[in-house]
Amino acid sequence: MTPGPLLYVYAVVASSPAPYPPPTPDELPDAPLGASLALVEHRGLTAVVEPVDAGEFDESPLREHLEDLDWLASVARAHHRVVDAVGRRTTTVPIRLATICRGEAGVRRLLSSGHDRLRASLERVAGTEEWGVKLYVDDDADPSDRTESQRPATSSGSADSPGSSGSAHVDGSAGRDYLRRRLDDRRTRQDRAARISDTADRVHALLATRATDAVRHPPQHARLSHTPGRNVLNTAYLVPVEGREAFLEAVPAPDDLPDGVRVDMTGPWVPYSFAQSALEPEANR
Repeated sequence: MTPGPLLYVYAVVASSPAPYPPPTPDELPDAPLGASLALVEHRGLTAVVEPVDAGEFDESPLREHLEDLDWLASVARAHHRVVDAVGRRTTTVPIRLATICRGEAGVRRLLSSGHDRLRASLERVAGTEEWGVKLYVDDDADPSDRTESQRPATSSGSADSPGSSGSAHVDGSAGRDYLRRRLDDRRTRQDRAARISDTADRVHALLATRATDAVRHPPQHARLSHTPGRNVLNTAYLVPVEGREAFLEAVPAPDDLPDGVRVDMTGPWVPYSFAQSALEPEANR
């Protein structure tokens, strides 16, 4: 008995028609990775799948491809495209990126092994949407955040630092002034860091009260976010659709934030951050 083609699993929806029916095959988006998307139903759950090339997605080539960031990025875009399209149609649990099953029998095993967690996730995210909120700090906006070497030269120039070669009269008073400025700068940086940390905590606490759940992710590195500034708050909120307006009104305006701090909000999204644990990696295939 042949195990069937490799099937990429994008998402799981409820098979029952209420309150929103699952999409029909005609309502699915164009297949981004293979020939066409399809549905596999089992025990009240329906998986959105796509046959994919074994040369790319069988175990060995897939392990190699997962080290290729360009390949991974293209698959991530395809994955999101399908999940987003299905999520606009009905309550959707996104499945982990690059989850592959062998034939429809493999998909049914996946649905069976994760049945209770998938049903719980569908109930949890029904009628909700995910919003992302990030705070970024522009350190260059605050002169106190510059190091001594970054500070512009002044007319007094070399006399600003004790022991510099151009100073003709380096004495105890100049040294004390220099140290006092260094201490003042350090206190200013510490005070600003405390204000920013307090702002991030307050923003998160306020928005969490407008959501049914919240996740505080680690701050993103600029190389990954491709966004200027230092990320100091990286959060996702599970927001009831009917509570969207109240949530958005709670997001701070630019004038409510310290100088050099800005907020970046994204959404609404299919609730990736609150449904991805529905299946464990070992449930693949």
